Amino acid sequence: MPLVIGLMSGTSADGIDAALVHIEGSAQAMQAQVRAFQTYPFSAEMREAILQASDPSRGTVDLLCRLNVALGEAFARAASDVASHAGLSLDAIDLIGSHGQTVQHLPQPASCGGYSVRASLQLGEPSVIAERTGVSTVADFRPRDLAAGGEGAPLAPYVHYLLFGDVARTRVVHNIGGISNVTVIPARATLADIYAFDTGPGNMIIDGSVRRLSGGQEAYDRDGQRALRGQAHGALVEDLLGHPYLTRTPPKSTGRELFGEVFLNDLCARASQMGISDDDLVATVTAFTAATMIDAYRRFILPRYPLVEIVLCGGGSHNPALMRQVQEGLSPLRFRTSDAFGISVDALEAVIFAVLAYETVCGHATNVPTATGAQRGVILGKVVPGWKGWTGWPSRSA
Repeated sequence: MPLVIGLMSGTSADGIDAALVHIEGSAQAMQAQVRAFQTYPFSAEMREAILQASDPSRGTVDLLCRLNVALGEAFARAASDVASHAGLSLDAIDLIGSHGQTVQHLPQPASCGGYSVRASLQLGEPSVIAERTGVSTVADFRPRDLAAGGEGAPLAPYVHYLLFGDVARTRVVHNIGGISNVTVIPARATLADIYAFDTGPGNMIIDGSVRRLSGGQEAYDRDGQRALRGQAHGALVEDLLGHPYLTRTPPKSTGRELFGEVFLNDLCARASQMGISDDDLVATVTAFTAATMIDAYRRFILPRYPLVEIVLCGGGSHNPALMRQVQEGLSPLRFRTSDAFGISVDALEAVIFAVLAYETVCGHATNVPTATGAQRGVILGKVVPGWKGWTGWPSRSA
């Protein structure tokens, strides 16, 4: 059975998640078992470089060029370390799948050089990963879906379908990372029945406000303490809910371009003018974030599937202030976490990129056109051969 490492760094840009996954079978016959999982936080210097590169006013070409290689080094080290954590050498690893670090996601068509283009840029050079580890690496998953007319996101629905589909229940897999996204899997679904989209911000605005208020001393609202101490400003929450993305009909995806630094700057300026205290600001952005999720269910999911089971995953599922509001707003729906299915809420996204990489070398299309808007199913990713005897897939017998 192949051993595959999945590497993921999300829009929060706080570090690399690395999962070592034992995979048996493929497509609907696939089974995935997590052998090891670790998170490797970015240094303050690396995180600042990522945030600078993600800002069109500060992201210079030379920074993007060097950061691409530096992130490749960081991802390679994470792959090596998670293998060691499992008591294995890299010689035992068959494949690496790396999402990379998104610095721009521009899925709406725009004119450039005489062409109408959709674009997304992930840094973390896979050639560096393959060279440092010797292991064949699959990366850069989004562009092929974009080329096929899709948004290049979300990428998780195919794997959500394999791992969480059920003959009796309609499930919604709800990942709350920097951005919040949902995958709707109807009971007895085929892949063509799946739909998915980004609901809007997840942890991004909450984390950003806490970092700003603490002068960088706090990275997030630990255990939702600030939000629980504060009082949400209802009028500001209602005003924020007028953001045009929230009512846009799926397929749709978003990121730091809409809910990043510019959004936060405006929000903090308005809060200051209104005399909103620090904890009240965190409570306000938490209430806004929860409201965007609840609205997405009521607007796009529950009219079609009024009784769904929600499977939570991602870092936001650890925030009790956020989760309490979402669960109360969607009562009496049943909530579970991915842990109940054998994959921790923190590991799932890295596992997804291990599976996507494996399916790529197996020759299977893994985008979901009903989720991304692509014209057809396509094989995602670019394969960089390792130097440990690459002969195609499988590189060695299972």
